[in-house]
Amino acid sequence: MEEKMANELSFASGLVAIIRTKTADEARAAASALIAAGVDVIEFTTTTPAVFDLIEEFASNSSNTGVHVGLGTAMNRNDVLAGKDAGAKFVISPHVSQEVIEATKQAGLISIPGVASPTEVADALRYGADILKFFPASALGPNYLKSVCEPFPGLNWMATGGISVETIPDWIAAGVSGFGIGGKLTSGGVSEIPNRVAEFKAAIAAARGK
Repeated sequence: MEEKMANELSFASGLVAIIRTKTADEARAAASALIAAGVDVIEFTTTTPAVFDLIEEFASNSSNTGVHVGLGTAMNRNDVLAGKDAGAKFVISPHVSQEVIEATKQAGLISIPGVASPTEVADALRYGADILKFFPASALGPNYLKSVCEPFPGLNWMATGGISVETIPDWIAAGVSGFGIGGKLTSGGVSEIPNRVAEFKAAIAAARGK
């Protein structure tokens, strides 16, 4: 069965490609290659030059049907509002911020804050988060996430930070539906993106039992 993000955003590939580059041209090239390779969720981070122009460019492109474009590393309400104006469908932050989460929900967008403890999970849910980003995932591990999940069943989880192809089965078993992947998809250059996407998609599909 195809996984779903909250509010009916498709999470079919299981990948959220994180675009964090030094130039807008690098970001554009990477995003184009990722979409061509079958990634259906693209996160442009606020640390990328011209981030809101890039979101608008890709969100408004009619050829990107089925691709969901959003804002990452959102730190405040202004980031959220600029992301909405540019056409972002979701907002991801590295932390739990009441300001960011509430602004995201007021804007009608999907909220995905970063959490690393039961207290942060409870706070994020109280503020209205839709999906929880477990971050930094590799530093904490899938067993830790399993323990966190026990008092919070039925949540939508995305793991971000140091995820490798080899650890995908453990994260799926821990309850993760999607993975925020950055450098492991893009660091080899545009020419390597199709192969890297294929490896991650195959690992996710196998772990899901497809």
